[in-house]
Amino acid sequence: MQTNRYISAINDDVPVYRTDFLIVGSGIAGLFTALKASALGQVVVLTKKSLKDSNTGLAQGGIAAAVHEEDSPFLHLEDTLEAGAGLCDIEAVDILVTQGPARVRELIDMGARFDTVNGTVSLTREAAHSKARILHAADATGEAIRQALVKNCLQDVNIHIKEDKFLIDIITMDDQCCGALVYDSNQGRKEVYLAKATIVATGGAGQLFRCTTNPEIATGDGMAASFRAGCELSDMEFTQFHPTVLATDISSRFLISEAVRGEGARLLNINHERFMPSYHPLGDLAPRDIVARAIWKEMDKTKSDHVFLDVSHLPNPAQRFPNIYRTCLDNGCDLTQDLIPVSPAAHYMMGGIKTNTSGETSIYGLYACGETSCTGVHGANRLASNSLLEGLVFGQRIVDEAHSMIYRRNINMAEILAAYDQEDQLHIPAGKRSPQQVRIDLRRIMWENVGIIRDEQGLKNAARMVDELNGELGPGDDELEYYQVLNMLTIAQVMIQAALWRKESRGAHFRRDFPATDNIRWAEHLIFRNW
Repeated sequence: MQTNRYISAINDDVPVYRTDFLIVGSGIAGLFTALKASALGQVVVLTKKSLKDSNTGLAQGGIAAAVHEEDSPFLHLEDTLEAGAGLCDIEAVDILVTQGPARVRELIDMGARFDTVNGTVSLTREAAHSKARILHAADATGEAIRQALVKNCLQDVNIHIKEDKFLIDIITMDDQCCGALVYDSNQGRKEVYLAKATIVATGGAGQLFRCTTNPEIATGDGMAASFRAGCELSDMEFTQFHPTVLATDISSRFLISEAVRGEGARLLNINHERFMPSYHPLGDLAPRDIVARAIWKEMDKTKSDHVFLDVSHLPNPAQRFPNIYRTCLDNGCDLTQDLIPVSPAAHYMMGGIKTNTSGETSIYGLYACGETSCTGVHGANRLASNSLLEGLVFGQRIVDEAHSMIYRRNINMAEILAAYDQEDQLHIPAGKRSPQQVRIDLRRIMWENVGIIRDEQGLKNAARMVDELNGELGPGDDELEYYQVLNMLTIAQVMIQAALWRKESRGAHFRRDFPATDNIRWAEHLIFRNW
């Protein structure tokens, strides 16, 4: 598919800022990379809203690493490959599991505090892990990590954090990345940040779906901007739907950590019957794609919009999961004695900007890290709690790779502006519908047709309707929302096409019309580029 190279113009009077490292995104991938890069030069971190807004802060379960003497990187590798359903890059997984323990120890040295028992880090087990290897801070691990990273970044004189900065376009010249065009939400103006190394760490795109665990900011901006710039997108058909999300009327829903089932919670249907043992030998600890589909089928079978999670038999669940306990209580459910109503929601993208094992994209000087990237470690289905680890490991590798490059790059703004004017024409909206209206329809279309269970007719309907939305989109009265919806439409089109092409079921991608896994024709990655 092809889309416009740029979606906005650069005015002659636009403010221009320079730095050695430009990092777009302030989750674990962005902040950890910033701390590592600060030893080599000046770092600017741009975040779409505030430092508090990221998927990292919402991560409950923990971070996986083979740090116990009874565990090993090899066992962690085996579990990751098994969950990835034949599409993991073995080299990338080996890097993840072997370098992961050292990165986690660095995180602890930075002040991240995990739960301990008698002075030793407490480890729990999650679905599809053969060992208890999840480090956690009660049920708010991501927030504990975020706070530690933010504190260190704010104390580092070489790191400059800029809030309310929205990524519009990746700026390139002669197939090299020179920085980014940004929209300042406070000033209502565009700005240019030139950098010797640009790292995209903008997270996922869960907001494409009507029901998601992701925050409002997760609209695929980094993926879309990098795609327009010429980067490859890989594995975009693989969206992980978390099986147990608190069933409420709001679209951005509260996740009930997989660690709850890891410690013995049981799933029941609306008739209070256990059902997971009939779907998988591991029962409630089956891989999350299998659990999500099982819940979906039970909901359909019993004509209900939820199933139940029973934790009442667990010892001290309110103490072990205080955040979950408080949130459930706020929604009228006391998990110490009540069943928790849960249903699936879009959670994590295995696909993203294709990189090598050093975080390099196909554009010189442009890197990607975290959920917005596709390193190959997750394959067709992410193993629980590997995502936070990925941000640490590959953030370090990006800085290692960029170490020598930043000293020999010199970027000329006048040349950039001249090249910018010669690029593809800008997107000119002709539609009459507001971005807000288009966004609502897009999320409904994706949820109904590109969700947990897919088929050819539904995907074709989605492709047609999204194409129509693209033509109907007008600029509206909110420039930021307009850019976000453009990005969402771009990523939705790639995702739908990938799901149509993959005529099999594998990992998180399930086609009811092709329910079997086909290793002869489809044990390969689907890669898209904006030709």
